[in-house]
Amino acid sequence: MNNNTTTTESANDKTPNEATAPEVQSHSEPVQTLQLVLEPADAKRLASLCGQLNQHIQQIEQRLDVSINNRGNEFSITGTSVMAESACALIASLYESTADTGELTPEEVHLALQQSSIEALARKADPQTEGAADGQVIIKTKKGTVKPRGKNQQRYVRSVQTNDINFGIGPAGTGKTYLAVACAVEALLQDSIERILLVRPAVEAGEKLGFLPGDLSQKVDPYLRPLYDALYEMLGFETVGKLIERNVIEVAPLAYMRGRTLNSAFVILDESQNTTREQMKMFLTRIGFGTTAVINGDPSQIDLPRGQASGLKHAIEVLDGVDGISFTYFGSKDVVRHPLVQRIVEAYDKAEQKKAEPNNESE
Repeated sequence: MNNNTTTTESANDKTPNEATAPEVQSHSEPVQTLQLVLEPADAKRLASLCGQLNQHIQQIEQRLDVSINNRGNEFSITGTSVMAESACALIASLYESTADTGELTPEEVHLALQQSSIEALARKADPQTEGAADGQVIIKTKKGTVKPRGKNQQRYVRSVQTNDINFGIGPAGTGKTYLAVACAVEALLQDSIERILLVRPAVEAGEKLGFLPGDLSQKVDPYLRPLYDALYEMLGFETVGKLIERNVIEVAPLAYMRGRTLNSAFVILDESQNTTREQMKMFLTRIGFGTTAVINGDPSQIDLPRGQASGLKHAIEVLDGVDGISFTYFGSKDVVRHPLVQRIVEAYDKAEQKKAEPNNESE
C-alpha cells in the first residue's frame, strides 16, 4: 500500500469562514491541509474504513479536532500540524488493517484513536517526541500479540519486564490488569516462570461474601473474572482449564498467602487498594527468587471499612525510590474503554477536588 501525503495550504491561505470552522478551533497554531491517497483503491475496504454513515470518520474528526473530506480513496485532512499528521497516520493504519480484518468495528477505531490522541498530545507538548521513540513494546501470547497503547501503557509493560515488583496505579479501564496478565502469559510461554498466581483481597464492594455459596476460593472467583477473561483470550479456554487443574495457574485469596514463599512465579495482586497495611507488607514479603509481582489498584475506589488505612496508599509513600520497585501512574487520558468512561472518571475527580477544597480552606 502506498500512501502519498502532501501539505497543500496553511492557515493564511484559508478564508475567514474556513479558519473559524468548528473542526479546527486553534487560533495560535498553524493550520494545514494534508492530502492522503490510499492504495489499492478498494470500495469494500474504504466502506469499512469510513463506517456506516461515515461514523468512523466522524469519530476521528471529533477526537483529533480535524476536518476530513474524501472522494473515493483520496482524503483531505485539515487541522493543526500535529493533529492533521496524527489523523493522516491513523487513517492509513486503519485502512491497512482492513486488508486482514475486513470489517472495522467502532471499538477497534476507538482503541486506535486512543493511542493516536495520546501520542499526538505528547508531540504537541514536546515536538521532539516521537510516538515510538523508545520502541514499540509487543507482548506475544499463544493467541496473538498484545500492543500497549500510549506512553503510559508502554512504560508500564517495560517496568514489569525489567523490575521484580511493579505497581500500576490509576482508574478502571486503563489496561492495568489486562497488560499484567499478558506479561504473565508471555513469561510462562517463554519458561521464564513456572506458574501464575492471581491474588485478590476478600473485601466486598457493598456485597457480603459470606452469603455466597462455596468455599472462600469459590466466593472470590467471580471477583477475578477480568483476570480469567484475559487468560481465556490469550491462551484459550481449554488450555487455561488444564493449567488450573495442574496448579500452574492458581487463584489465591490474599488471606491464603501468609507463610508462603513464592519462587519462579508471576503474581498479580488486583484491587490492591482494598488491602490493609499489614496485608500489603505480608504480600510483598512473599516474593522469592525469579518471581515478578504486579500490584494494581485504584486509590479512588477503596472499599475498606471506615477508618481503615489502605495498604496501597501506604506502600506508595513507604516504597517510593526503592531500587527494583517501579510505579506507573495512569490517568483519565489513559482509559481505553468507551469514551464516556474517561469523562466519568474526570467528572468524579473534579467532584472529589471540590469536596476537598472547603476542608483545605478551613485548615
